Amino acid sequence: MSEQPAIRAAPRPPPDFTDRAYWAGTIKMALSRFFVLQVLHDGPAHGYDIARAVERTTRGCCSPSEGALYPTLREFEQGGYVTSETEVVSGRERKVYTLTERGREAFRIGLEAWMDATTALTETGRAATAREGKGHGCNC
Repeated sequence: MSEQPAIRAAPRPPPDFTDRAYWAGTIKMALSRFFVLQVLHDGPAHGYDIARAVERTTRGCCSPSEGALYPTLREFEQGGYVTSETEVVSGRERKVYTLTERGREAFRIGLEAWMDATTALTETGRAATAREGKGHGCNC
């Protein structure tokens, strides 16, 4: 019996850390999850409304696609962060998602973590600007 040679997938190229799109995509992916929790913190909603509210809240920075939103909602539901109920509106079924107490805790902890990161980024940006001689301590 002859052995078949192993077929190997082409190695994935390393990310280009000098590409702003890399960083924007990474940040948006994480922020989208947080903002889904934030929207549901404000009250129950169905998928389409969640996606539009995230987009509105972030002024277009995060605009979760169906392909990203629904797996996130399933993951949140499996983890006990949200519950869902099916309702019929104009003859169409849709799931309405509601944040649980565990989801409220996740939102609160996520908010604290993002605020810590935002503070650190702001301080890093100010320090980098000062080192480059661009900052004068005011915006004039």
